[in-house]
Amino acid sequence: MTVGKANALGAADASTASSDAQSGTAASKVEAGSGASGPAAGRTGSATAWIVSAGVFVVNLDLFIVNVAVPALSTSFDGASLASLSWVLNAYAIVFAALLVAAGRLADRYGHRLGFLLGLAVFTVASALCAVAPDVGWLVAARALQAAGAAALMPTSLALLLVATPAERRPRAIRGWAAIGGIAAGLGPVAGGLLVEADWRWVFLVNVPVGIAGLVAGVRLLPADRPDRSGPLPDLAGAVLLTLAIGSLALGLVKAEAWGWSSGRVLGSLAAAVILAATFWLRSARHPVPIVELPLLRIPAFAFATLAALLFTVAFAAMLLTSVLWCQQVWSYSAIRTGLAIAPGPLVVPVLAVASGPVVRRLGAGRTAAAGCLLFAGGLVWWALALDTSPHYAAAFLPGMLITGVGVGFALPTLVGAAATALPPGRFATGSAVTTMARQTGAVLGVAVMVGLIGEPRTAEAALTAFRHGWLTAAVVGALAVAAALALPRPAPAAAAPAKAPA
Repeated sequence: MTVGKANALGAADASTASSDAQSGTAASKVEAGSGASGPAAGRTGSATAWIVSAGVFVVNLDLFIVNVAVPALSTSFDGASLASLSWVLNAYAIVFAALLVAAGRLADRYGHRLGFLLGLAVFTVASALCAVAPDVGWLVAARALQAAGAAALMPTSLALLLVATPAERRPRAIRGWAAIGGIAAGLGPVAGGLLVEADWRWVFLVNVPVGIAGLVAGVRLLPADRPDRSGPLPDLAGAVLLTLAIGSLALGLVKAEAWGWSSGRVLGSLAAAVILAATFWLRSARHPVPIVELPLLRIPAFAFATLAALLFTVAFAAMLLTSVLWCQQVWSYSAIRTGLAIAPGPLVVPVLAVASGPVVRRLGAGRTAAAGCLLFAGGLVWWALALDTSPHYAAAFLPGMLITGVGVGFALPTLVGAAATALPPGRFATGSAVTTMARQTGAVLGVAVMVGLIGEPRTAEAALTAFRHGWLTAAVVGALAVAAALALPRPAPAAAAPAKAPA
């Protein structure tokens, strides 16, 4: 039996959508007293909210529905290997990670309205190109183009929303905006299964009418802004270096089984990744507008929260990849049944992301995130011990999916929040972009490592052994995330209010 070729994870999960939207933008610079007011402004704000929500929804939904669709690509593309199909996922995550900060800063310079509309247009066109892809290479290139559009769309959406919303209504607008990711996560697996049952190309075509409607409405209704064109351009060459570095690392890991760990091609890919990453680091230290502002990494809480988020996302990416592969290729589930099987985990996340607030206030961000990472690792260990080639969904698969969902709900929003709150006010947008970039890099590594570990087993027993190795490896990475989260500095206890002087 050939264990199939699946997953489209990439880069996002519902609980952190609001962080992604804020990354690399001027959203955090909106002054408390600025923004829309009055009836006309209220109508403008409502129109803006609907338009940006539609754009952000299709970007988030795309990540989850493609997740269920990828196994069908193997059949459509003459049995393409898991290593080849992994680039459908990694191309998106790599390009999104590398372009996020640059796209946000270009939007600050040339206008958020222009950035959003351009991003939505590119994403829509790329979705149509994905739908008509004749081979894997075309699809990978179109996915990279999709990521470029998303990198322009996501950072500008919240900035537009905040500018068009009266100051007193902004917290509610942000909460509503963040809920879009949760809705996409809940609908994504099931919607993906339904669309794949018709044809995998519908997974991409569904974005096209929404994108066209958003563009038509956006041109007419999105408010104009006054961009600041002073100062140097962002480090576009640095973005290219980062793209090549992550891509070289992923190539070496994905091809390690086929080429051999000691082969010149694998060692050359890994060496190239190290050289490119070092060059990127040196360039970031000298450029006036770097992709990564290195001084931010000297803030302990930010550095440890970002490291924990990267490690956690490695394990999270591995979980999504293996859950789809296991259901469709080992248990022979249909696409819709796979979507229904996976859905309980994502549905838990937005509920716990909100409910975790009191826990964070009581235990601190580090302990709360560490508990979430530990639960997530426990869910993977559960699968390694409980799952067998005979389908036992309720007794074996579902508990692990729910445990990992609880872990995501406690860990990822807490880590993203801890990273953001550790930043000085003027660096919130840039720092959030760095955290998002780290998570996207973790997604690439998680997929690449799982591809190397799972390979192409030919028997059910070989598949079981390979998946168990994958789950236990991901659990170890989750345990490393626990250690990084526990290293977060605990906030100093609030000082008692001074006693009132007697009259």
